[in-house]
Amino acid sequence: MLTSLALIFIVGLAMGAICQRLKLPRIIGMLVTGIVLGPYVLDLFDPSILSISADLRKIALIIILIKAGLSLDLKDLKKAGRSAVLLSFVPASFEIIGYILCAPVILGINRIEAAVMGAVLGAVSPAVVVPRMVNLIEKKYGTDKAIPQMILAGASCDDIFVIVLFTTFLSMAQGGSAHVMDFVNIPISIVLGVLLGVAVGYGLYLFFETSYARKHCVRNSMKVIIVLGFSFLLIAIEGWLEGKVSVSGLLAVVAMACVLKLKCLESVSGRLSQKFGKLWLAAEVILFVLVGAAVDIRYTLAAGLPALLMIFVALAFRTVGVLICVAHTSLTWKERLFCVIAYLPKATVQAAIGSVPLAAGLACGNIVLSVAVLAIVVTAPLGAIGIDGTYKHLLSEDE
Repeated sequence: MLTSLALIFIVGLAMGAICQRLKLPRIIGMLVTGIVLGPYVLDLFDPSILSISADLRKIALIIILIKAGLSLDLKDLKKAGRSAVLLSFVPASFEIIGYILCAPVILGINRIEAAVMGAVLGAVSPAVVVPRMVNLIEKKYGTDKAIPQMILAGASCDDIFVIVLFTTFLSMAQGGSAHVMDFVNIPISIVLGVLLGVAVGYGLYLFFETSYARKHCVRNSMKVIIVLGFSFLLIAIEGWLEGKVSVSGLLAVVAMACVLKLKCLESVSGRLSQKFGKLWLAAEVILFVLVGAAVDIRYTLAAGLPALLMIFVALAFRTVGVLICVAHTSLTWKERLFCVIAYLPKATVQAAIGSVPLAAGLACGNIVLSVAVLAIVVTAPLGAIGIDGTYKHLLSEDE
């Protein structure tokens, strides 16, 4: 495992640096590192690291979500309230509809299999989008109209919506049936996740303040460990309550960090944000190299042009969904175009659930995995390059 971690950090960082010199996003180098060193090409990673890959990817995602919560200004987010809510489900719904309508014609699968495929492919990648939106908030690009905050909030909820739909469609494809409660669980999951996160965040704020008032100064490094511990617990609670009550652990983490940003002194929340930013440097490498390692390049090569065509047709449906979300707002056409670009990348969710239909024994399992893998390889770099290369031209820098 130590050798595998050494390869992840050294080769991943080196490839990231090479891509950066070539004016490409660092994540492309990290993804390529994972694909080449992973089990489907050179097979240099120890099975023990691959067996905990999903957990390591989740830890990395938690770190960037905490950083996102500590960077979110709720006052700014109110400016984009309606659009942020719509972005959490409308683009994904349009993309899924695109698969249901077009995949049977292009890929020769039935409607319910197309719905399963759409649910796998419908989620935007928080791992690609969130750190870039945090970066824009820090650089103050588009923050006057709360554009990065709006995209950040929408992308965080988008995944929950899509994963709930995925479990519903998967059940239907396996011969089960969809229940009304499956769809009712989506808003319940979001609301309970936010409430749980707010409660934990407020509790942590009181603990830090009480310790300081009693002359028991908690070091910032210790606060980072405590916040991380409670974040892991929030994610674990989601698993404990599965099948009983729907709670979004990822949204709870963001809500907890938002409360800490809102209640703590600016100097405290600022230092916490800086420390989680430093942690993200290591977490980013682990996340994207392991996402790359989950990509089976053989399926990508076998998927062919029809799969590529299907991905771009579905993205066209998604674009319409994003434009509807930002219609009747004060955003200029350039800012609306940026929102479309920011909603393109796929990676984390597709790597996590792309192989589930195949493992569940569905006839469409191989083609779903093939399209999911191809979508990661095509859209993650496309979205990252698009965001990094256009924000200075499409967004205004605030004073």
